[in-house]
Amino acid sequence: MGAGFSSCSHTTTFFAASTTLFPHRSKSNFSTFNPHFKLLSQTLYYPKPTKITTSRSSSSALSPINSGGRAEEMKTQEEKSTQPMSDLHNIDPELIQRMAYDALVWTSIHGLVVGDKSVPRSGKVPGVGLVHAPIALLPMSFPENHWKQACEVSPIFNELIDRVSLDGEFLQESLSRTKMVDAFTSRLMDIHSQMLENGKREEIRLGLHRSDYMLDEQTKLLLQIEINTISASFPGLGSLVSELHRSLLNQYKEQLGLDSRRIPRNAAVNGFAEALAKAWEEYSNPRAVVMFVVQTEERNMYDQHWLSTEFPFSCFPQLCNTYDVTTIRKTLAEIDEQGVLQPDGTLLVGDQAIGVIYFRAGYAPTDYPSESEWRARLLMEQSSAIKCPSISYHLAGTKKIQQELAKPNVLERFLENKDDIAKIRKCFAGLWSLDDSDIVKDAIERPEFYVMKPQREGGGNNIYGDDVRKSLLRLQEEGAEENAAYILMQRIFPTIAPTYLMRDGICHKDHAMSELGIYGAYLRNKENVIMNEQCGYLMRTKVSSSNEGGVAAGFAVLDSVYLN
Repeated sequence: MGAGFSSCSHTTTFFAASTTLFPHRSKSNFSTFNPHFKLLSQTLYYPKPTKITTSRSSSSALSPINSGGRAEEMKTQEEKSTQPMSDLHNIDPELIQRMAYDALVWTSIHGLVVGDKSVPRSGKVPGVGLVHAPIALLPMSFPENHWKQACEVSPIFNELIDRVSLDGEFLQESLSRTKMVDAFTSRLMDIHSQMLENGKREEIRLGLHRSDYMLDEQTKLLLQIEINTISASFPGLGSLVSELHRSLLNQYKEQLGLDSRRIPRNAAVNGFAEALAKAWEEYSNPRAVVMFVVQTEERNMYDQHWLSTEFPFSCFPQLCNTYDVTTIRKTLAEIDEQGVLQPDGTLLVGDQAIGVIYFRAGYAPTDYPSESEWRARLLMEQSSAIKCPSISYHLAGTKKIQQELAKPNVLERFLENKDDIAKIRKCFAGLWSLDDSDIVKDAIERPEFYVMKPQREGGGNNIYGDDVRKSLLRLQEEGAEENAAYILMQRIFPTIAPTYLMRDGICHKDHAMSELGIYGAYLRNKENVIMNEQCGYLMRTKVSSSNEGGVAAGFAVLDSVYLN
């Protein structure tokens, strides 16, 4: 969803028709807030970018893991270093201003833009009220071993979500109490129940996911914040930020002493476009279109258009002239008004058959202001169109399911490979139900170590600090069932480092922290897995004084990774 920073850290603050698209081709036990100390280390196999050895200054963000053989490897790498990381405290202010100017030019001519919220029509009319997306001027340092870890587990998480989505009994049982107290989740589950009763099966299943992580400074563990299964945003603009930073590092190589090859190639937009196009091919109706479900006002429309529009100067040449698919953009209300379900299950919107439905809306209660939107969601779910996500994929990405999967022996219900299970578990932060009286008691006494999360997406919904204690005490006093609407999560404390943040054409230095999102694409037709890949990343950075985050929500900036 997209744009939420989903931070569990202690500590923002920036932001808040058809096209011929694509390119042609016919309570687990808890010890010191870390339940994972005894897990076996994983073997990393993700392809390594061009090897450039660099050393890190004390100001670089996110130091590498400090134990075992990998630490020795990183130490050796540092000893061989020929190019030091820049000390951001000592960069010439005039140089920063020159780079900021060049960055603004680059964003303007390459489409790294969003709608300006001060311009009323900017969320409805393309080209009106454009402003550069909020960005970091320079990439954020990140340990290569943890980068590889996040990339390696992406296909495993893709497979896990697919298998969880097929277990209707598990979804219904796990969310049964949440349904009683959360009206939004209840409506989603009603649609899911109806599909189960009707025996509706999605033979072709498409998932475009983003798994978000923070690197805990104290334990040096890469811990998952959440996995987004609906509207995982910024594959387009996120890919562009990586290109921007690579361009700046090349242009100012002598002054900065940084090597652009340490920024991983980011082909998220290509991976998502390829998955959508392959799903369209599997639907086997050349007249069908791909439908983007969008919000009524969408200032982040350009991120979406990067998936569906052919640009002659594109930084992503794979997109051009590769597929021949038409896309349309519709709101939920428009789908309700124009949609018709044919006897064979084909969904017509207007006079166009829908082959693939890609949700960039529908993840929050505000997307359903009336019954019209709920009728549209049910209509789409009843159709034969490929949904991204289906209702079961949507539910599989909820916070409650995340917490259930973290319980002992639950992963074994869905995965057979013990190594895969160990790798997944190593990423789990502490996650608990509010039924766990010992954890609730500890959270009341030490609220600064917990985050209280509702079943909401998009940023700005979590409860932190003393508000955790107040909320838990209120629930205890009321004796209500409302606690089923929340989970408790271990609070993650990432490294804080200086960085330069840009918003509204202004660049300023602040202390910040980052969250890494890894995109994954999964496509299965019956038993045939057509695509299961890690396909890019999203780095989001926010000032360290903030709890919440989210680029579109106004709390964070887009960033990229500099491997060390």
